[in-house]
Amino acid sequence: MKRAYALVAAAIMLVSLPGIASADSYRSPANQQAIAQVIQRGLSQRGVPFVYGGGDINGPTKARAQTPTAPAAAAPGAQGAPQLGPGQTDASVLNPAPAPTLQIPGLNLGNTPAAPAVPDVAGFDASGLMVYSYAGAGIKLPRSSGDQYKVGQKVLPSQALPGDLLFYGPEGTQSVAMFLGNAQMLEVGSAGVTVSPVRTNDMTPYLVRIIA
Repeated sequence: MKRAYALVAAAIMLVSLPGIASADSYRSPANQQAIAQVIQRGLSQRGVPFVYGGGDINGPTKARAQTPTAPAAAAPGAQGAPQLGPGQTDASVLNPAPAPTLQIPGLNLGNTPAAPAVPDVAGFDASGLMVYSYAGAGIKLPRSSGDQYKVGQKVLPSQALPGDLLFYGPEGTQSVAMFLGNAQMLEVGSAGVTVSPVRTNDMTPYLVRIIA
């Protein structure tokens, strides 16, 4: 009688604890090992700085500068092109003498905008770190967090397992982090790659499980 009561009590506990009774909360030993490799690969990058667009399957990378381009000059006689005046040649229209400009330190008054300053360091952004981490298990993730949200298996927060991905913003387009367990996550913030308490503000309703 006591044994039967104990079995019933155990069954009630399994049902009452979120995610415990779900098959989604179990991984095979092989998948457990793969997830351990993913997490260890991500944790090995703690302290690496944040770089927008940084990171790939091989590790941290530098940001790529976007070089602004000046609009192309129209050919003489074309619609909207300057018309030749008396004594003017094609060269004088397309390459007029530069007009004097007021020089103010720190202010660019030229026709071509100055390229934004890019830190000359290698690092990760949020989705880049996930790409690098999962490459350790031979899995190639999409490069953006929004595309990463579209792959894998959607799971409820109550069923979260270590290695699952947490997403922020509409359809995960704002950021992504990796759940580590014990209410901790691996993320890339302004201070670089770090372990932080899980944040629920702006979190998507589902996590994504890449390795089931």
